[in-house]
Amino acid sequence: MLSHFRPAIVMIALFTLLLGVAYPFAFTGVAQVAFPAQADGSLIRNADGQIVGSALIGQPFAEARYLHPRPSAAGDGYDASASSGSNLGPLNPDLATRIRTDADAIRADTGAAVIPADAVTTSASGLDPHISPAYARLQAARVAQARGIDVAAVRRVIDQNTEGALLGFIGQPRVNVLLTNRALDVRFPAAT
Repeated sequence: MLSHFRPAIVMIALFTLLLGVAYPFAFTGVAQVAFPAQADGSLIRNADGQIVGSALIGQPFAEARYLHPRPSAAGDGYDASASSGSNLGPLNPDLATRIRTDADAIRADTGAAVIPADAVTTSASGLDPHISPAYARLQAARVAQARGIDVAAVRRVIDQNTEGALLGFIGQPRVNVLLTNRALDVRFPAAT
């Protein structure tokens, strides 16, 4: 009977070492050499070298001087351990009420009649770090007023931080909220 079990045990041990240890270490090593920033999580650091976030995960920004992200349904908002959508269907009254309330607040804040969809809808993960250029520009006047600068200056920073479609045709143009807010802080430091 041992002669039948020995090859099975040897194969389990061999493939565990090969696919469970050697392959992940090799793949991680190649990633660290070829794409070190991405392999480490696309971390963003402030001027002191402290990590302030990741370019891949959204964060809540509520102050008027910052661009606000799209709503999040992940936990209490942008909770990576509870990443998910709301699972509310388009006819759910709770979803309709939340969207209406958010839209009314944005209209009151900006005076805009038309609001970009990403201003009131959550992403599938609840962690999307991007907003549309239209939503970013809609917030430019509030950000400029809070910082005491010209709206055109804020729009220039938004335009400089707008990423185009991948390879020119995959996806939509987008603005990374954290990177743009960091650029605003660097270019127009807040008076404390």
